[in-house]
Amino acid sequence: MQTLTDKMAIGISLLCAIHCLAFPLMMVLLPSLAALQFDDEAFHFWMVMVVIPTSAYALTMGCKKHEHYRVAVLGIVGLLLLTSAAFLGAALLGELWEKVLTVTGASIVALGHYSNYRLCRQHDSCACHEHCTDKPIA
Repeated sequence: MQTLTDKMAIGISLLCAIHCLAFPLMMVLLPSLAALQFDDEAFHFWMVMVVIPTSAYALTMGCKKHEHYRVAVLGIVGLLLLTSAAFLGAALLGELWEKVLTVTGASIVALGHYSNYRLCRQHDSCACHEHCTDKPIA
């Protein structure tokens, strides 16, 4: 389940970044997309509402497994940027900074989940789970 949620969070984050960057171009090329209401702030809000629990679950479960908590910090930083962009919006930040925060946050979240996924796969392939840890011996 953790692997699936990592992949989902990566996909949602990338979809958010693509939406942010490509939607203005798509509106010019396909004006009928305006009827779908994907350009309003509600779309960002609902995307963040999906990313937060997905990320929280995947990163928590992954960090419990591989114990590299910097991955969780990376995910939290990305989520804070995405949340800031969604809640402050273009009205307070301006359209450029909203896009910068969204794309940066989505990229950081995706990077965090990719690292989490990679570390979990590495941990699963280790034949000596009980004997090989990164914890110092005290």
